[in-house]
Amino acid sequence: MKDAARIEAFLEMMSAERGAAQNTLESYRRDLEDAGLSIGGGLAAADTAALRTYLAGIAARGFASSSQARKLSALRQFFSFLYAEGLRGDDPTGTLDSPKKKLSLPKTMSETETGRLLDQAAAEAADTALAGGDVIAALRLHALVEVLYATGLRVSELVGLPIGVALRDDRFFMVKGKGDKERMVPLSTKARTAMQAWLAARARVAAFAESPFLFPAASASGYLARQVFARELKGLAARAGISSAKISPHVLRHAFASHLLQNGADLRAVQQLLGHADISTTQIYTHVLEERLVRLVNDHHPLAD
Repeated sequence: MKDAARIEAFLEMMSAERGAAQNTLESYRRDLEDAGLSIGGGLAAADTAALRTYLAGIAARGFASSSQARKLSALRQFFSFLYAEGLRGDDPTGTLDSPKKKLSLPKTMSETETGRLLDQAAAEAADTALAGGDVIAALRLHALVEVLYATGLRVSELVGLPIGVALRDDRFFMVKGKGDKERMVPLSTKARTAMQAWLAARARVAAFAESPFLFPAASASGYLARQVFARELKGLAARAGISSAKISPHVLRHAFASHLLQNGADLRAVQQLLGHADISTTQIYTHVLEERLVRLVNDHHPLAD
């Protein structure tokens, strides 16, 4: 069995038994194929020394530690599969060291900047001078940013929302995230209002009438592309007087989490809202908690001065 066939069998297992998402499977495929091209004699036959040389090579090529860790994770799972299936008598990844990750704080926005962004979106959505497609675009963008900041959804979860979310006037809805895991997320009054306005505008577009998605588009997926939303968001930021370089859908997700923590939310609650499987992922926001604790001591401790 050649490398390609083994990789295909591994991906089928990850899909069928572990419910890996399509994006995850494509990432595994790219990482394993890249390793196979770099390692002489074929990936499946590689020993520990060959794998260590490969990992040292990608580090020398300037890959971030997070990318190195992802590639090593793909290799470990692949060789664990080969061993479990009896296709190898050993697992050569057992003694490989994980790259040390640098702690990088997430990019975020202040509450003031976020307010300006949302106000700009609301103003454009209410602009009576707009007509036709411009009205549709403004109402859609307003709904997108309000829902994103209210829920902290991943951008892929946001653009792929089913229309049923807007048909119910509920304060919460269920969303299917990574690994097809469902979680409950909140919906603010402002987000519900923006979504209802978008729903009314959407109903006037014949091409959208039969779409099962809240934000339909003429694309292969049937819904708005992430790249299109990201581009429109940067344009909105520029019009709000915010540097477009510092904003993306993911930055708004970070703002959602950071602002909750700044205002007293529990880290575990934020973990659940973000859909993080492991609390360690959410702990990138620990700096927010630390800042809050320092303020608390400085403001309330009798000897702080």
